Amino acid sequence: MSGQATPPAPELAEMAISDGPSLKHPFSDRAPVRSIVCRPDGGAGLAGQRVRAGGWVKTGREQGKGSFAFLEVNDGSCPANLQVIVDAGVADLSTLVQTGTCVLVEGLLKAPPEGTKQKIELRVDKVLHVGPTDPASYPIPKTKLSLEFLRDHIHLRARTNTISAVARIRNALAFATHSFFQEHGFLYVHTPIITTSDCEGAGEMFQATTLISEAEKLEKELILNPPPTEADLEAAKLTVGEKGNIVSQLKAAKATKEEISASVADLKIAKENLSRVEERAKLKPGIPKKDGKIDYGQDFFSRQAFLTVSGQLQVETYACAVSSVYTFGPTFRAEHSHTSRHLAEFWMVEPEIAFADLQDDMNCAEAYVKYMCQWLLNKCFDDMELMAKLYDKGCIDRLRMVSSTPFERISYTEAVQLLEEAVRGGKEFEKNVEWGIDLASEHERYLTEDIFKKPVIVYNYPKGIKAFYMRLNDDSKTVAAMDILVPKVGELIGGSQREERYEVIQQRIAEMGLPIEPYEWYLDLRRYGTVKHCGFGLGFERMILFATGIDNIRDVIPFPRYPGRADL
Repeated sequence: MSGQATPPAPELAEMAISDGPSLKHPFSDRAPVRSIVCRPDGGAGLAGQRVRAGGWVKTGREQGKGSFAFLEVNDGSCPANLQVIVDAGVADLSTLVQTGTCVLVEGLLKAPPEGTKQKIELRVDKVLHVGPTDPASYPIPKTKLSLEFLRDHIHLRARTNTISAVARIRNALAFATHSFFQEHGFLYVHTPIITTSDCEGAGEMFQATTLISEAEKLEKELILNPPPTEADLEAAKLTVGEKGNIVSQLKAAKATKEEISASVADLKIAKENLSRVEERAKLKPGIPKKDGKIDYGQDFFSRQAFLTVSGQLQVETYACAVSSVYTFGPTFRAEHSHTSRHLAEFWMVEPEIAFADLQDDMNCAEAYVKYMCQWLLNKCFDDMELMAKLYDKGCIDRLRMVSSTPFERISYTEAVQLLEEAVRGGKEFEKNVEWGIDLASEHERYLTEDIFKKPVIVYNYPKGIKAFYMRLNDDSKTVAAMDILVPKVGELIGGSQREERYEVIQQRIAEMGLPIEPYEWYLDLRRYGTVKHCGFGLGFERMILFATGIDNIRDVIPFPRYPGRADL
């Protein structure tokens, strides 16, 4: 055997004879831009490799009197672009260089000339796909665009640097959320979007009903097929009477079984027709009413139903059975607000922990916020650098501070005292400070940004400003509630120890003026095997505002819904 070359392994032999791309996404016919330019060496170590890459042209320009073109291509996998060079002999350059054009190209990765910022570039020898763009009508040109302008082009705004970076940050925070709770033994529970209970007791809920559509459908149907008149109804009754008389006469005359059966069958048909006529005679256009009120008994769920404002009450049923749970999903509020902090549809993260009190709740919430901040620093640093460059120079330092600093913990009473001291010292707030108020955003931000300069947990709030399910403290004036306040946004998390005592929560529901019937199932959790438990809710979009430094909540959710707007 000496002197003979050892044949390569089959897979190596295949690579040796293949002239196809050496880098490839497992489920797509291309190499993600991230896999090329986000390596520690910026991609320099890939020089000489053949790749296929695709994306959308950010900028393009023809050079060398039209002999070749530079393209900056991005596929959304990272904020960095891949520089692509295409010769005029390979493709029509005038189409390729337009911002927004989609391209799929193949070629060799090469080291660029000395002194350029790129570590690698792609010299193209094949253009496999071109999705052209008309520059005269394309609404997302390469010039800087305001976030307000982009809200009018929701379907295209993800192609911009900011919105694609926010999408990756949002994705990372969602992943971090699941990772945190899964690592700590929580069960992920899907709570309903359609509900019959109002968790907040605020009444600002979207109603889920088919009464309106059914009324419209009935109106059209009654126009095409008018309801029976009184004469029609009398005629149907007369027919039943006549058919009944015939049956009676046949029985009296001792007619044959066949004759009587046939007559009975005719009577049955006449009765069924009368029943249909009577039912149609009851049909009235408009929404059905009973005793002067809308008759929800005729609605889809046979009762009033709404889009949920929180999955908390429902997820508590699982906490009181499997101990540690969380839900993460969309919630809705029909609050007619146009502020930069409000959405009609937003996402909430809501864990619940059995055999746990307010201290445990605060510990879990603090650990979760720190975990998310560290996750972004570890996994999304390039996107955070973009946020720091474009929107908030301090956003990375803020993440570092929050992830490494113990949160301050003060009672609501102490918080009010600190704010009152600030007012005596000359600080002016739009809303007066006094014990019993619901702290406004200006108060929350002053505590966290000016007084403590770090996250603050305020606990033991007045019962009058908190929900019925929060545990009443021994002073009978406050409840075991807590809010986490952070710089930039104020309240990030709201939570509490839940009221597990049956008589107390029953009394609290009555005090709040809420009907008992919709909450009977919730009271059952206290009637049967009650347990100390707690939980909190984090507004997911608020966490993204806090992380990125972006000012308007409408820019950190893919498809914002707010009064007057529900695009797509």
